[in-house]
Amino acid sequence: MLASERHQLILSLVREHGAVRLTELVARLGVTAVTVRRDVTELADRGLLTRVHGGVTLTRPRGSHPEPGRAASVFGHVAPGALVGMVAPSVEYYWPTVVQGAQSTVAGAGGRLVLRASSYDAAEDRRQIGKLLDRGVQTLLVAPATSGRGALDLLRWLGSLSVPVVLVERLPPPELPTLALDAATTAHALGAGLAVRHLVSLGHQAVGLVTSRSSPTSRALRAGWRDAIGSLGLDTGAALDLDVPVYGSPGWAAEYDALLARCRRAGVGALLVHADREAIGLIERARDGGVAVPGELAVVSYDDEVAAASDPPLTAVCPQKHRLGAVAAELALARLTDTAERPVHRLQLWPTLVVRESCGGKGESAPR
Repeated sequence: MLASERHQLILSLVREHGAVRLTELVARLGVTAVTVRRDVTELADRGLLTRVHGGVTLTRPRGSHPEPGRAASVFGHVAPGALVGMVAPSVEYYWPTVVQGAQSTVAGAGGRLVLRASSYDAAEDRRQIGKLLDRGVQTLLVAPATSGRGALDLLRWLGSLSVPVVLVERLPPPELPTLALDAATTAHALGAGLAVRHLVSLGHQAVGLVTSRSSPTSRALRAGWRDAIGSLGLDTGAALDLDVPVYGSPGWAAEYDALLARCRRAGVGALLVHADREAIGLIERARDGGVAVPGELAVVSYDDEVAAASDPPLTAVCPQKHRLGAVAAELALARLTDTAERPVHRLQLWPTLVVRESCGGKGESAPR
């Protein structure tokens, strides 16, 4: 039996029983204990199962949904009563929960958060930041444009301000490798890898990616998806990278139908979809076209804003948005009290995988 065949059999047994002892694997595979240990170590290193004493189990996603409230800061003493400015690129999608996290942290320190919305445009970012500075804010949380016209000049200007600046869900581009700004970000690429590994652990060998917009998150997801496919040795020829219009926009249904037809032709039975609304739309079109979810198509959504309300409920990768806003605010408040001696902080939060019913595994309402 080839190593790849043993690996598939081990994963199949673990999926069927939840946990399997190493001695049972030795007997079932007809190989030595050394070979079994080597096989399960390789599978565990790839994130497809978890080693426990004497056996193996399914990999259990760690973490939980963010809860309101603020934990004590690990970044040092935070300035009380501060006026904190925040510029977010949107107040409708993704960002409201981030803002809530920042607001609860600032309020918990006796301060006030002042929010302004921008539009992924460097000139508008600078205009809104200028208004906050005129307002007298003592520190800034900013999600600025990092590419396109004026982005580099905007970032250089942020680095020159007399008030502390913390980047939120943004890092300086390669052109500015030494820009000394604190940042709090989400490991979106790693989140894509969690989704791919979960689908592979369920037996899928072709996992496609579906995105609906060109955004920093989509680019990071694409990078993580490609890395996971490569590291797991999946068929790159069957790895469809697809783009669709926003769910509900003109012509969306026909394009979603075409995507599903292309997946059937390519033998792709699993998809990572950014974001919830597009995943819900794909499930709707699949059902109308006679494609069973999860029986014939497994779907993982990225965002987990309304994934639990889908039919079937969507397995989803959940960025810790509330906690991200809280961490960014703590960095900003701590920087106010210790500007000269603090090193630059770059904090990255891992998203969590919430297993529900859309992949065919045992669904849960919260991460295991």
